[in-house]
Amino acid sequence: MKTRDWPIRSKLTALVVVPVTALLALWIFATTLTFGPALDLLAARTFLYDLGRPGEAVVAELQRERRLTVVQLAGTEPLPALAEQRQRTDRAIDELRRRVAGEELRDAAGEALEASVDRLVTGLDALPAGRDFIDQRKLDRAGALGLYTGVISSAFQAFSGMAALPEVDLNRQARALTDLGRSRELLGQADALLAGALTAGRFAEGEHLQLVQIIGNQRFLAENAVADLPAADRTTYQRLTEGEAFARLRTMQDSLVVADRSTPSVDPAAWQTSYDAVQQELREFELAAADGLADRSVPTAVRVLVRLAAAGVLGLVAVVVSVLVAVRVGRSLARRLSGVRSAALELAENRLPDVVARLRRGEHVDVAREAPPLESGDDEIGQVARAFTEVQRTAVQSAVDEVTLRRGLNEVFLNIARRSQGLVHRQLALLDRMERGAEDPDELAELFQVDHLATRLRRHAEDLVILAGAAPGRGWRNPVAMVDLVRGAISEVEAYDRVDITAVQPAGLLGRAVGDVIHLLAELIENATAFSPPATRVTVAGQRVANGYALEITDQGLGMSDAAFEDANRRLSRSPEFDPAESARLGLFVVARLAARHAVRVSLRRSEPGGVIAVVLVPSDLVTDEPPPAGLDPAGRAAARPDRRLARGARRSTVPRPRAAANRRAATDPAGPGRSAGAPVSGEPGGNGAGPRPTPAADEEPPAGSDIVGEIDGLPRRVRRRAPSARPRPAVTDQPTPRAPEEVRRVMSALQAGTTRGRQAAGVARPAPSPDEPPRTPDAPAAAEPPTETERDA
Repeated sequence: MKTRDWPIRSKLTALVVVPVTALLALWIFATTLTFGPALDLLAARTFLYDLGRPGEAVVAELQRERRLTVVQLAGTEPLPALAEQRQRTDRAIDELRRRVAGEELRDAAGEALEASVDRLVTGLDALPAGRDFIDQRKLDRAGALGLYTGVISSAFQAFSGMAALPEVDLNRQARALTDLGRSRELLGQADALLAGALTAGRFAEGEHLQLVQIIGNQRFLAENAVADLPAADRTTYQRLTEGEAFARLRTMQDSLVVADRSTPSVDPAAWQTSYDAVQQELREFELAAADGLADRSVPTAVRVLVRLAAAGVLGLVAVVVSVLVAVRVGRSLARRLSGVRSAALELAENRLPDVVARLRRGEHVDVAREAPPLESGDDEIGQVARAFTEVQRTAVQSAVDEVTLRRGLNEVFLNIARRSQGLVHRQLALLDRMERGAEDPDELAELFQVDHLATRLRRHAEDLVILAGAAPGRGWRNPVAMVDLVRGAISEVEAYDRVDITAVQPAGLLGRAVGDVIHLLAELIENATAFSPPATRVTVAGQRVANGYALEITDQGLGMSDAAFEDANRRLSRSPEFDPAESARLGLFVVARLAARHAVRVSLRRSEPGGVIAVVLVPSDLVTDEPPPAGLDPAGRAAARPDRRLARGARRSTVPRPRAAANRRAATDPAGPGRSAGAPVSGEPGGNGAGPRPTPAADEEPPAGSDIVGEIDGLPRRVRRRAPSARPRPAVTDQPTPRAPEEVRRVMSALQAGTTRGRQAAGVARPAPSPDEPPRTPDAPAAAEPPTETERDA
């Protein structure tokens, strides 16, 4: 039994209950031991009047019937007196049966006394059968003597059980009276034996020896019994034995002992007279002594009960006082310990988290008020309470210090992030100028790759802003198409060439959520490409659902375990606090923060046959109809010139980073009609023109030397060519440079195919593939195109 895990109230209860129960058990045991003997003393009168007197009457009648029976068996004729005596015996037996069947005697008697009474009743039940044998002379004098003697012995066994009193003196006196009664019974046996011999004229074989033994036992019992009687009773008995009848009877007994063994040597009349007188005097003495004994037992029982009551009351008072003291002390200890426990739980579960939450909200916290002292006395519990008060104050102060430190770290993150953003925007502006001035196509491609790395660097800088609890600086005023949103997210991923856009249903996203959703998708796509084999593809699909717009990002990696899925979905379902110990899961933290900002739900599930599907559910209040692409008139007709569409086709195979120069964006009205639908409200923090450049209107010509051409889908493309001002003019020669026929055929075929695709793209308002790119089938998913300027800035 492990008691160390019990509640303190249970331990205190056990500490109180066990000794109190033991004390109560001892009190009950002592009371029972004392109360039982007292009841036995009080029951002495019941035994005397319900068993002693009726039993003694039965014994006296049986003794008379026994003498007459032996006399009848010694003679030849039946005795009329025997029939009358049997009737008197039966009446005495009936009275005894009535008394011993009462509930009062049975309730007062113990098991031993009840067994003796039952044996007596059984012997009396066998008496009629013995009488029949006697009347049929199937029994001789010895048999008849044994029959009646056996029944009388059963009666004296019941008297012995009745004489077992708990008080020592009374018990000795009761046993002395019982032995005196046995001595009188032996005197009756001698009378019956002698009456039979006198009637027959001689002793039967062995009767004289039996008579001598009976006389000796009778005298021995009488002498021992008288020695245990009280002094007054001994004096009375001595006076009885000094009487004339006792003297004559003793003389005749002596003569019988020394006389001839064949014939009795006493006068029958003298023997009978002396015997009847002695028997009656002894009987009266025994009855009087028994009455006196019963009378003395009542005061003794009363004294025992008084002592028992006093001891019982005092013991009960002691038990009650012990219980009250134990309960009061136990309740006090339990209440005080429970108060300390409740204060600890209140601090751990409510107060400390509330303090931390208020500190994170920027509220002021008073440590002394939040950790009030516990008043629990000056004992050990009070000392524990005071120690816990100090623990409370230390814990609250530690929480204040931790939140202050965390706030300072967030400020450091935010400061570093803002500085990094400023440097990245300046780097992107520098790349703009370098790209416009580059003349070598290979050099321009490398600049585009550097531009792509800078775009990813900007996203990681925004991660620091999100870790610091602030919002990134990018924002949009107008809705942006979902497909542009997906493209912008793909442009911020390293392995963008492994991402396929399968089917994205037309829809738009409100401008206030564009930047965060692009960042969220970029993090998920980055994870999909990082945790899947390089040779596999990552697909992105989107469709409208009942609760908004669902975007699915599917990879073909090894997948995750069920526990990992549960843990990741739990982290994504709420906006957790940043824990530096979870640095390996910064992506999940950033996604959860961005999702919680706009009530976007993100979940991960298993993909068949392998991999993970990330589902992004954008709420309905952020989803709008797809905005018309820049470069289309209200009727949806393409307004761009064919040469611009063809120029876009030549741009598809390059790594883009189209950004406008800062001075050109400053020259354009931010709110004017030339701004594209997805243009940001303002540039990135730092004011260095990191936002996308406005797209020229459809009816405008780009400025001279510009590398921007109009597009019908609102995504401006930079043509990979030299600037007009920097392009060297070839020298005019009279003779053209000779070319091989295969080269001429290849150039012309590419020109024709590009022209055809450009015209087809102008008719369906979709970008045309590059002249050297193989044609696509209608049902094949479109591979992720290299990021464009609008996609990257989105």
